[in-house]
Amino acid sequence: MRLLDLKLTDYRNCKNIELDFNSDKILIIGKNAQGKTNILESIYFLSALKSPRTSNNIELINFDAEKTEINSNIIKADTEIELGYVYTKDKTRELRINRVKSRPKDFKSVLKTVLFSTTDLLLLRGNPSDRRDWLDRAISQIYPAYDDRLSKYDKIRVQKNNFLKDLAKGKTFDETLLEVYNEQLVITGSNIIFLRKKFLKEIEKIAKEKHKIISETEELKINYDCSFLTDETELDDIVANFKNALAERKTEEIRRCQSCVGPHRDDIIFYINENEATKFASQGQQRTIVLALKLSELDIITEKTGDEPILLLDDVLAELDDIRQNYLLKSINDRTQTIITSVDTILFEDEFLQGVKIYKIENGAVK
Repeated sequence: MRLLDLKLTDYRNCKNIELDFNSDKILIIGKNAQGKTNILESIYFLSALKSPRTSNNIELINFDAEKTEINSNIIKADTEIELGYVYTKDKTRELRINRVKSRPKDFKSVLKTVLFSTTDLLLLRGNPSDRRDWLDRAISQIYPAYDDRLSKYDKIRVQKNNFLKDLAKGKTFDETLLEVYNEQLVITGSNIIFLRKKFLKEIEKIAKEKHKIISETEELKINYDCSFLTDETELDDIVANFKNALAERKTEEIRRCQSCVGPHRDDIIFYINENEATKFASQGQQRTIVLALKLSELDIITEKTGDEPILLLDDVLAELDDIRQNYLLKSINDRTQTIITSVDTILFEDEFLQGVKIYKIENGAVK
């Protein structure tokens, strides 16, 4: 998979920018707040239809404009595909594949990316929701229907929460309706948990090897932390345990007016030599884990889909020491198109820079 070009119109501070990306490696340099990250964000957006920096798409529109546009041509399986995205201040959007209107599900299935930013380096120290978001995003690139399951689960959960809040306001308790909500949550939520555990088991195998190469002596382990599960991985077991947990915490959920059990409460726990990394690992050790995860994500998406994702490295090299920098750059094979942002070229060896297309960005424009 290759990104051939990118055109941004009124995307944040990039009012009108066109970039030729027909190269294996592209380096975008510039001082902070000039637009480097905005470019990578827009590429990621084309693959996910969401920003890693904001949940409000209005923020993507330049202050002086009424709409923003992202246009790009890519090569996938020897076929050229044109992607177009438009979003307006009145919150209307238009998605086009080869200039034909497209559904979000079809649009997101075209371009695959792996983004590695300075924010990702804080993955282990962040909230459980940050780790769930990373996991869900990685899974959705392999199983496109996964996003629909997440949306369905969240919709049912919100409906159940509203039902529980109405009870607190004095509405008559409807046992049957609560059972319906719980049954739907169990069906959808158990599938989500099953896929999460399956994916983590697969990515752990790859990440362990990469982590061992960098750390030399440390052993990485990844656990899916679910309040009502231990090692169960079969779908039937997950369903049975989910039902039991809902029954046990029924009174608590009514009292708290919210769903207390399910994949929206789960977490991912990382261990180094059997010690929980969020509590005991140094900053360098935590960064090694994230680096191994991102490179493993690249491998597993390629293996499962046959499409080599585009690797987006956003100012991350400056945050890594020499050992991790070298491992990251040497791990990038020629089949992976890589787009990197950096303040300058000083972090890169001359050998790496050979054949690299370099752009300098200043005030949202190419200089």
